[in-house]
Amino acid sequence: MYVPGNDIRKLNKIPTLDVDSVILDCEDGVAVNRKEEARLTIQDMLGKIDFGRSEICVRVNSMSSGLAEEDLRAVMSGSRSPQTLLLPKVEDPAQLELFATTLDEALGGIAREDEENLRLIIYVESAVGLMNIKEICQRGVELSEVASFDLDAIIFGSDDYIADIGATRSKDASEVLLARQMVVMATKAFGLQAIDIVHTDIKDLEDLRAHCIEGAGMGFSGKQVIHPAQIPVVQEAFGPSAEKIEWAEELITAFTQHQQEGKGAFTFRGNMIDMPLLRQAENITRVANIIKTTHETS
Repeated sequence: MYVPGNDIRKLNKIPTLDVDSVILDCEDGVAVNRKEEARLTIQDMLGKIDFGRSEICVRVNSMSSGLAEEDLRAVMSGSRSPQTLLLPKVEDPAQLELFATTLDEALGGIAREDEENLRLIIYVESAVGLMNIKEICQRGVELSEVASFDLDAIIFGSDDYIADIGATRSKDASEVLLARQMVVMATKAFGLQAIDIVHTDIKDLEDLRAHCIEGAGMGFSGKQVIHPAQIPVVQEAFGPSAEKIEWAEELITAFTQHQQEGKGAFTFRGNMIDMPLLRQAENITRVANIIKTTHETS
């Protein structure tokens, strides 16, 4: 969920959100003449807010904006640093290389408490970025071996993309269907998470639910939210239901038993089961275990 970095009232509400990732924003959620206020407020509030189980993220401005260096210097020099940085409007691998250098300069030898790399999430938000997504993902994974970040996910920024290609936003988002599929395909090919588009109608939660079910079915790992009311809808849609978990656990058990008996494909609940369905079941149990562990440790 995005929270404008200069809005102290909204920042103070973070402990009540119970959101998976909270994003303190320096970019589009902040007016141009409030950027300095946002980065300094974030620097201060990082050490004051109780984030609970929420992943602590900061979205800096793009490398092409000329503001990212100041953002990084501010948010990485406070009493507490974010766990994850979000870099918008990435269009080619060179911007990731520049970001890696700029981040190292901002860190300036600062020792992180957990001694782990920052996680990095990047945005693809233009036709050029989408055309270059394979190379962007590949370079990001390569840089994760040597830089101060580990590339974790790609977010598809649909509104900027729609403006870039001259399309018109529709209720069913059909104008970005191919783009969303390309984002899922590229990210999953490199073992990354794919984060789906924003649902801008904050009052229509049923339509949001339908879009979440569609996105989860396409392979997206999660969805961006812009209002607290959207949080439980998204969490429910992207988390496996009790019925799905039961199906997956029983299928895995049955598969193991058949393997021990030297049998390959078999019938389970009226369906022929083979390795692809086993992998789907394993994905369901993996996500369920992550969610369970996250809530148990919060």
